[in-house]
Amino acid sequence: MVRPNAVVLLAFMAMLLVPQTAQAQSDYTCFTYFTGVGCPHCAKVDSLVLTGLEEELGNIIIIEYEIYQQQVNAPLMTEYNEEYGSGYGIPMMILDKGSNIVGDTPIEQNSRQKLQENRGNPCPLLDSSVPFESLDFSSIPGRPKIWSDGRILIRTSDQNTANNVLRGLLTTDNIASYLETTRYSMTEPVKVALSGSEVEFEHAASFSGWLFQWNGEAPMDGGTQPINTTNQTGGPSGVAGEMTWAKIFSLAAVDAVNPCALAVLSLMLIAIITYNPKNRKNILLAGLAFTLSVYVLYMVYGLVIIKFFQFIQALTSIRLLLYQVLGVVAIVLGILNIRDFFSYKPGSIGTEMPMSLRPKVKKIINGITSPSGAFIVGAFVTVFLLPCTIGPYIIAGGILSAMELLQTLPMLLVYNLIFVTPMIAITLVVYGGITGVKDVSEWKDKNIRYLHLIAGTIIALLGAAMVLGLV
Repeated sequence: MVRPNAVVLLAFMAMLLVPQTAQAQSDYTCFTYFTGVGCPHCAKVDSLVLTGLEEELGNIIIIEYEIYQQQVNAPLMTEYNEEYGSGYGIPMMILDKGSNIVGDTPIEQNSRQKLQENRGNPCPLLDSSVPFESLDFSSIPGRPKIWSDGRILIRTSDQNTANNVLRGLLTTDNIASYLETTRYSMTEPVKVALSGSEVEFEHAASFSGWLFQWNGEAPMDGGTQPINTTNQTGGPSGVAGEMTWAKIFSLAAVDAVNPCALAVLSLMLIAIITYNPKNRKNILLAGLAFTLSVYVLYMVYGLVIIKFFQFIQALTSIRLLLYQVLGVVAIVLGILNIRDFFSYKPGSIGTEMPMSLRPKVKKIINGITSPSGAFIVGAFVTVFLLPCTIGPYIIAGGILSAMELLQTLPMLLVYNLIFVTPMIAITLVVYGGITGVKDVSEWKDKNIRYLHLIAGTIIALLGAAMVLGLV
């Protein structure tokens, strides 16, 4: 026979357990997603994960970490791996310890079922997993983007807005009305880059430390005065692209003053003039044909380099270190060039064409008798130019590999235009009779140490800035 006191005690315990269970079950299913803009595997599932699953299942909260353009997010993969055993592959969805999905095909095939089986999943943070209703937004490390129901929060700084405000922005049924109850500043929306595509929003509001974007109705009052968030998002607004342009210009300038290419062009023009000294038109056409050949072939080499770096993006643990490794390579190349200023030696490794290759190149060039021949030989000679020009190009290719291949084309076109500009200039001044090829060659030999100093200083400073995270 059960005593009355025992019945009362059991009933009391049951009453305590019921609210605890209800509290533990969240209305929202939350997970963390690692991706990289430029990752070909991510391109297959980014749209599904960040926008499609919410539309299909509802009440989904995604904490996204983009690791290629937002380098501050990259180390978080290591920390998440230590906490959740998630590994280093991308794309990757993390729900809990031992519960993650890695790779485009597994995500396509299993993400829906996994989320349905884990309805109400808490948000997996580095120190713990918490229900979305209890999420402290200030405790989320790095530069996350938080997606939910066709809207997005983008962290722009380390400042904080109240948790209830941010949570309300992601969950309210009427964004326009909700905004009327809080302080914000309307601003221009920015495109949010995914791998292989981008998402556009109709409206944007700036909060302390966060940018909120959505589609649909805008608030009647329009908020406070618009502010410029161009430099706040560190990625979606295109800041990374502007920084990359600066790096591309710097690296191309280093390549452009490379004595190798100037020496080869001088040899080619000398061969043309020697063959037919009275035909000045041949000088112009041959010089331009040679330059065009170098330009086209270096475009091909650039695409190959970028594709190679994109191939190793699957090895994310390597990719995370790539940017700093490229910075170290730039510093080494800079030091080698600066060394040539103080102690010049023709054919130095890493800065000039090896002496063993020069007789072969000269023999090939001496056979040029026409513009068409200059084009063909130019294509062939680029192989010999690679040992002394490939360094800055590899660094540029590594930087560009974080972008989609088609998006790199404008930068590659500009890079190689800068690279061949001295060739075009020399061709024009020789054709116009302003100076002779011999004078150009002598000027190059006389100032070669200073060319190395200029190139070395530019690339060493760029490398140091890359290693220190300043660019």
